[in-house]
Formats: sequence, C-alpha cells, structure tokens
Amino acid sequence: MLLFIVDFGFDKSTQVQKIFNVFYFIIIGLGITSTILRYIERLKQIKRRVIIFDILTILITLTILYTHFLGEDAHRHISFLYNDNWVKFAIILTFIREFSEQGVSYKRTLLNPAQLFIISFFSIIIIGTLLLMLPNATYTGISFLDALFTSTSAVCVTGLIVVDTGSYFTTFGQSIILFLIQAGGIGILSVASYFSYFFKGGTSYESQLTLSDMTGSNKLSEVFSTLKRILVITFSIELLTAILIYFSLDKNMFRSFFEQFFFSVFHSVSAFCNAGFSTLPNSLYETGFKNNYVLQAIIIAAFVLGGLGFPIVVNIIKYLKYFFLKKFFYLRGKQQTHKPWVLTLNSRITLVTTSTLTFIGTLVFYCNEYNNTLGEHEGVGKFITALFGATTPRTAGFNNIDMGALHFSTVMMMFLLMWIGASPASTGGGIKTNTFAIATLNFISLAKGKSKIEVYRREIADVSVRRAFAVISLSLVVIGSGIIIVSVFDSDKKLLDIAFECFSAYSTVGLSLGITAKLSAFSKLVIIAIMFIGRVSMLTLLIALFKKVKHKNYKYPVEEITIN
Repeated sequence: MLLFIVDFGFDKSTQVQKIFNVFYFIIIGLGITSTILRYIERLKQIKRRVIIFDILTILITLTILYTHFLGEDAHRHISFLYNDNWVKFAIILTFIREFSEQGVSYKRTLLNPAQLFIISFFSIIIIGTLLLMLPNATYTGISFLDALFTSTSAVCVTGLIVVDTGSYFTTFGQSIILFLIQAGGIGILSVASYFSYFFKGGTSYESQLTLSDMTGSNKLSEVFSTLKRILVITFSIELLTAILIYFSLDKNMFRSFFEQFFFSVFHSVSAFCNAGFSTLPNSLYETGFKNNYVLQAIIIAAFVLGGLGFPIVVNIIKYLKYFFLKKFFYLRGKQQTHKPWVLTLNSRITLVTTSTLTFIGTLVFYCNEYNNTLGEHEGVGKFITALFGATTPRTAGFNNIDMGALHFSTVMMMFLLMWIGASPASTGGGIKTNTFAIATLNFISLAKGKSKIEVYRREIADVSVRRAFAVISLSLVVIGSGIIIVSVFDSDKKLLDIAFECFSAYSTVGLSLGITAKLSAFSKLVIIAIMFIGRVSMLTLLIALFKKVKHKNYKYPVEEITIN
C-alpha cells in the first residue's frame, strides 16, 4: 500500500516505474501462492462463498497477467487489459484477501463503541489529508489546512469546499476524495469487519457487541446480516445510479468515455452518501446540466434513499416483498399468513416526516422562487428544480440554482431543513427527522394534556424523548458557538452568511452562500470542528468522554420544575 501511494502520488522515472512493476508482479505471485497454500492447509474450514471469490480473483488475475506477458497485440479481444491500472486492480484484490485474513477485533475494555467510532473517523480524516497533499493529487499543490478542510468535508459527507474539486484536484486527487466519501458514508469499520467475517467465517463476542452498538442491531445474531445488507444496498444503489447518470448525460459534454464514466461514478457515490461534492465548478448549476431534469431526478432519488437510513430502506424492501406476495397469493385464491407491523413504527415516523417536509418544502420553494430562480425553467422543469431545491438542504448539498439569488424567506426555510437533516442511521446529518417528529409530537401531547407521547397505537419510550431533546439542545449549542466564534474572526462577513455556513457544516449539508473559501484560517478550523461534531454527533462525543454510571437501586423523590 505504501508503494501504491508513492506510485500514484509522485512523478517517477521510467526505470523506477519498471522496478515498481516487477515488484507488483512478485506481490501478485505471492498472493496466488498464499491462497493455494491456504487451501492445502485448511480445506475443510473454507466456506463455499470464499472458494467462489478466490476462484474468480485468481481467474481475473491470471487473465491480466496473460495479457501483459504476451503483449497487447497477442490477443486483440482482451487487449483492453493491457494496462498498468489492471495490474494495480489485481493488487487491490490480493490486498483485500490477505488483509481480511488478519481479522478485526475490538477491545471494549480499551475503547467503548463511541470512542472507537470517533477515532475511526478522525484517523480517516488525517490519512485523507496526507494523501491529498501528495504532489500528484493536485495541479498546483495544496496547504495542510485546505487539505484538512477538504478531507474532513469528504469523510463527514458535508460537501463544503475551499478549492474547486474539478479544476484543483487531478483524477488521482478526485479518486481520493471519492474514497473518503465512501469510507465516511458507510464507515470504514463496517467494511473491514464484514470482509473479515466473510473470509474467516466468525468473530469474537466482544467484536459483535461493539458492532451491534455501531449498526443499531437488536440481536447479536443479526450484526453481520445487517452489515451485509448495508453493503449490498449501498453498492447496488450506487451502481444503478451511476449507470442511469451515465445514460442521462450528453456525450458531447465530455472528452472521453473515461471522463463520462468517472463523472457518473463520482456523482453517484456523492449523491447516495449525501456528500454534495461535484466535479463541476458550480455543482449542477452549469450549462448543459441545470436543464438536465432527468439527471436531477436520478440524483434526487439517490440522496433521498441515502438520507432515509439503511434500516428504513431494508424495512421498506421487506414491506414491499410482503405486500406483493400478499397480492400475488390473494389473486390466486391462496391463504396468506398475516404479519402485523411489517412496516415498523420507526419506518412510519421517518416516512411521514420525510414526505411532509419534502411536500411543504417543495411547495414553499415553488411559490417563493417561481419568478426568481425558477424563472429560467418551464413546466415540469420548474417542479423538478423546486423539488431538488427543497430536498438538497436536508444534507445532500448539491445545488442547481444560483444560491446568491434566493429570496430571504427561502433561505430561512433552508435553515430549518438543514437543521432537521436526514433520518437516523443514514449517510446524512442534522438533528434527524425522528428527533424533530418526537419534539413535535411532544408539544402536541402537552397541548392535549397527555402525560405521554402516543402515535400509531404505540407509546414513545421516555429514553427516546430525552435523547431527542438532548440532541436538539446540543445542536443549538454547537451551531450557536460556531456562529459567535466565526463572527469574531471574520467580522467583515454578513451574519446571515456565517449562520448559513455553520448550519450547513453541522448538518453536513455542503450548501453555502459563497464565503467558504474566503474564511480566515481560524474560521476554517472552526468549520472543520463543526463538520466533525455534526457527523459523529455531540451526544456521541459526550458518551465517549464521560464514564458510564451503573444503575443504582434507589430513587429520589420526584418534584416538578416551573417551566412557563
């Protein structure tokens, strides 16, 4: 991996490159030998899925080697494999296989899940910063602070930028950003843990406990099935989105197939992970893209699915399966077993809240901006642009209109949408839709004189209510502190612009009124801190800092406090 970094990150002479290539072939040879010896040593212990992976990997690797050693002209039907990048792809396959054999184990006595979660994000940010500072990652070089800002924005799937992604970073630099977005979106620990489990077939009880906390699994037996669903859903949606984006684009806008392909993949991953990064100077507000309503609809679908959260998407798929099976059997006169509550309370609250916010946001945006930013669009174009403008503030971060030309009332609506953000266990940020829903249900219950929150014939647990109000309070403390500090260091900036920047950073949105690159060094550090806190959540930080107190077998007298 160190050789990879040197190879991609620095310019080399032809002689040095030849030495690197020889070493790559040695690594591939050692990888194939290692796999064969592993089968000789413990054939009975290896599962069928691992055997299939190894056979496919070896066949792909041998085909690549076959093409290289015989030359490009030897077999024209596979001549496209005669490229150094395919050799590096084979190296990556070898690395995945060998790294997964090492196993991943977590010690709860050393670090609790919250601390491990925070350290994993911090580590990826630092590694990303160093990679972005490599000579070949940018065209003109980048300072440590700007690299740190970009890396934090990518890992925290925010999208705020201090330099233009498309023109400042090379394809290698953009690939690093793409990797950081993906790692931040689904979590590097989730990927490493699942690959380790996939190849080794098991893990420690302690690791399962830690992963159950991080994935939100209710049962230890469901930890790795949950991880599998997360990875399958993520890569399936991203692949489908990339394909749809590719065919929605005008080929004349790109110089080559690779450029169009990379654009599709980059925006697919960025959309699903709610990152908001784009290789275009003004995001989708560019000639040839701002009127491409099919492209915008695809990106909306991607970031809405990513913002719903993995448990919700899994539950929706489960419900649709049950619904269609029920209809299928009903039409044929067969008896179908009734399953109560296939769609969970969590899913219902999330879907209702998301739909309500989307509908109201789109309606307000459409009415407010009809003759303003929507003036250049017609018919269905106005609706798609309004829908995009109403959904992107909820942590997506793409923009298809001139942000500086928005009405003040529209900007105020965006503040609210950014603050609420996406749904729990998703790639998005904010206080989350369920938190907002619980707060709303709470004051409705109080207005009705109820002592508890009831919805869909269920009672919301007190711990959920307390957690929701803790998240709301802490978010306002962090955002408010950020606004005050930035206004001290950048007193020449408008308060509205600073507030918008801080809300966007905390909710990992990525939208800006155009002041990000103009901020002072201290203000950039403040925004970096807000992005990080917004991604890992202030409550997680407090859990990581404070020692967990054991429950005591006593109870104090209860007293009411005057509120209003």
